[in-house]
Amino acid sequence: MHPAFSVIIFTSLSGAGYGSLAILGALKYFDFFVINPLLGFLSSMIAILMITIGLISSTTHLGHPRRAWRALSQWRSSWLSREGVFAVLTYFPASIFCLSFLIPGAFDEIINVVCLLTTIFSLGTIYCTAKIYSSLKTIRQWNHQLVMPIYLIIGLFDGAILLLVLLAIFDSSQSFHFHYFIISLGTVAGLAKILYWWSIDNADSKSNTSTATGLGTPQEGVSMLDGPTTSETFIMREMGFVIARKHSRRLRLITILTLSIIPISAVYLIAQDPMLISQIILSLIAIVFSYFGTVIERWLFFAEAKHVSMLYYGATKV
Repeated sequence: MHPAFSVIIFTSLSGAGYGSLAILGALKYFDFFVINPLLGFLSSMIAILMITIGLISSTTHLGHPRRAWRALSQWRSSWLSREGVFAVLTYFPASIFCLSFLIPGAFDEIINVVCLLTTIFSLGTIYCTAKIYSSLKTIRQWNHQLVMPIYLIIGLFDGAILLLVLLAIFDSSQSFHFHYFIISLGTVAGLAKILYWWSIDNADSKSNTSTATGLGTPQEGVSMLDGPTTSETFIMREMGFVIARKHSRRLRLITILTLSIIPISAVYLIAQDPMLISQIILSLIAIVFSYFGTVIERWLFFAEAKHVSMLYYGATKV
């Protein structure tokens, strides 16, 4: 599939924002530690801003962005609609959650419900985003059981690193709560991506020219004598994006380094070095590399996917 920059920005930026809100809501609900009011307000505001930028970015991918609201109407059957519904619903508890830090005591009676809804709706939005892709049986690389867990883990990982940066700046005494949680998330994210890539590389394709036409045998397939077109079409350009194997391997390695290994190493060094300036510098290194790695991971997620319709345009299997 052709990697659309607007969708990459949406899934990476909003994913981190929702991950951050989910963690903040859980921390407040279970009262793991006292959250500094300034830290709570800024972190939730930044998370909401990231979500908003991501959602606005996603509408630019539409032919008529002003009609984006219509996508919410098919929530009974469409994961895209459900994603939109959850995204909109998240704003209500998230806004109250943010204001609760700015106006202490104003929402004490409902704060537990607000925290719980913020976490549930945030995770629900990421879940729906992942299901948009994993539910498509026409794209083998997306119709995979690891797609949804990877989206959730990376969203929480990026969101946790954002909180770590703010903790290092505003309340470094509390940052030790996050070190090994982030390291665990980063390790699982890296291992899950490696397992996912190994799986899609070695799994037998369920679709080929034989299954598409009903001719030949599934093992041998059939070959086309002549293609349906002599020039590139929209479908070929959008659904048959080609990335060279050597470039794919190189980008996969860069993804693991930037998304997992470097941020994990930076967070581990933070845990070993109590100096404030070191915590700030290392946390900034972690967030820059993790977000860069997320963007590459999303680009590869789209670039390596092949739609089954490409069998009609000469592909032997997808």
